[in-house]
Amino acid sequence: MLVRRLYEEHGKSILAYAIRLTGDRSVAEDVVQETLIRAWRHGADTSGQSVGRAWLFMVVRDVVAERTRETVQVHAGHSMDSMQVLQAMDSLSPERRAVLADVYIHGSSVGEAAEKLGIPPDTVKSRTYNALKSLRKLLGERERADGLVVHTT
Repeated sequence: MLVRRLYEEHGKSILAYAIRLTGDRSVAEDVVQETLIRAWRHGADTSGQSVGRAWLFMVVRDVVAERTRETVQVHAGHSMDSMQVLQAMDSLSPERRAVLADVYIHGSSVGEAAEKLGIPPDTVKSRTYNALKSLRKLLGERERADGLVVHTT
């Protein structure tokens, strides 16, 4: 009952605010949902007054800030993984590195990479396989040496 009333009274305005903060309607809808869940959990404050508009806007802001912090932490982890992969790629032969760059970075198909590199498609496949095998080994060794957790699957 409380959530329905809050949504009917404030849903449009807190959604608009969340969209302004996030720039994404889908994310903003999730933020509004989390805000209403928190309002339901909160119920009434210590003075006995029901949850108000200002409180809802504050919660929307807090939820967006929490999501932003989580996103930054995840991105930082992915950036570190990417840096480690790029460093490991430097140890590959130029031929294997070129194949991986075409297939994984530039998104070329095996046939496109073969044509671009002037090699048979089967060579692209074998170089890709062997390059990935080498990267897994290199990254596994770095993980053990640095105590880092690197996912290579």
